[in-house]
Parts: sequence; structure tokens; C-alpha cells
Amino acid sequence: MYIPAAFAESDLTRMHDFIEQYSFGLIVSQVDGQMFASHLPFLLKKTGGPHGCLVGHMARLNPQWEQVSGQKVLAIFSGPHTYISPTWYDAEQVVPTWNYTAVHVYGRVQIIEDQDALLEIVQESVRVYEQGMRQPWTFDASGIFVKRLLTQIVGFRIEIDEIEGKWKLNQNQPVERRKKVIRALREQGGENAEAIAAVMQAMLPAED
Repeated sequence: MYIPAAFAESDLTRMHDFIEQYSFGLIVSQVDGQMFASHLPFLLKKTGGPHGCLVGHMARLNPQWEQVSGQKVLAIFSGPHTYISPTWYDAEQVVPTWNYTAVHVYGRVQIIEDQDALLEIVQESVRVYEQGMRQPWTFDASGIFVKRLLTQIVGFRIEIDEIEGKWKLNQNQPVERRKKVIRALREQGGENAEAIAAVMQAMLPAED
């Protein structure tokens, strides 16, 4: 990923937190010599390897898993993003841009077909994604239905060899312009605009 120095994020804890918050990502590999991608939810294991590891599963009918074992793959996680109008800077010789946050992860894939290990992945996925629900769904792993479903999926583990973050949030602009963008985003409203404004505000230098 192209990352100018002003936008580089290298804090591993912050990138891990980002992956957990925006865990529905994209895994990119090669199938028959062509680029192939799947949109999937991921689980982050922070202690698996020097940078952690990603765990997930995909449909057995998905051809990506058949050739991905041992491949170095790219997993992409995208956060909030929004258009930035040059009118908000209240300055001359400025252009439109787009503010966004993203994390890219690189690592080699280990395929998981063992039924007990698959069940653990599914159980952990349900636990993680149900915990915020008002009435969490209870996963019953004892029935024939679940055992049949496990034959229809394949698990994977990606030990993270490299992780990089990009927080493109007008850091290359003077602080006063960044404050004007924050105000404009809050006035505009909307989930993405407000989320970007909050991250930008948190990154402003402390005032004396």
C-alpha cells in the first residue's frame, strides 16, 4: 500500500484495535494464476506470532481455499471514509481529497479442516459477534445440523508477517485547516463523516 510518511500508522495496538472494530475484511490470493478475493469476517488472535494472526472460515464451495494453502495473501480492512471538499479549507490552491483509514495484513495461509478445530472457530465467531446483541443467540453444537454444516466450510489461519496502517486524515495540512475540516464534517453529519471527524480530533496536537 502506498503510504506517505505523514499518513503512516505503525502502532501495533492501534492497528489490532482497528481490525477488531472493522473485522469484515477482504482476503486476496491467486486462483489459477488470477487474482481472487473473498469478503469475510475475521477473528484476530493478538498473541499468535510476532504480530498476531487472523482466523476465519469460508464455504467449501469457494475455490479460493483449494489453492491458498502456503500462499502469501493480503487481508484488507477498511474503516470510515469520506470526501473532503476544498471549500472547507477556506484557502486558495487546494484540491478535493478523500480521508480514510485502512489496515493491510500480509501472511501465509494454513488451511484447517479438522472438525473440532472448525467448531472452535465457529463458536468463537458466534461469541464475538453475538456479545453486543441485546439477546445473544445461543449456539448449540450438539446437533446433527451443526455437524453437517461443518462439512460445508473450511477454516484458515494467517500468521501475520507484516502489518501496515494508513490514517489519511489531512495530517499534511496546517492544524487550523484540519480543525475547519472537522467542523465541516460535523455539520455535514452522517456515520462516516462523524467517525472521521472524531479520529481527526483525537489526532490533533495537544494545546498548551
